[in-house]
Amino acid sequence: MTHVPHDLAADFPEHSDRIHNLRETNGHFQRLYTEYEEVNHAVHRAETRLDTMTEEAENELRHRRASLKDELYRMLTAPA
Repeated sequence: MTHVPHDLAADFPEHSDRIHNLRETNGHFQRLYTEYEEVNHAVHRAETRLDTMTEEAENELRHRRASLKDELYRMLTAPA
């Protein structure tokens, strides 16, 4: 598999341990993380033209990815 940009652990390497811990212990974080990975993969496929979609649909995916990433980051940086 090729490298997919915007991998959460690659974007926030200083939080890699917390990402792993929250994925194991927090169901809400795990669901958001899984959705983020799916949306991120879809954006990557659209950007590399492996999947064809309208510019509007691609932009909606990018906005959803940003929203998920913001929420995940808030959870990562919240006091334990």
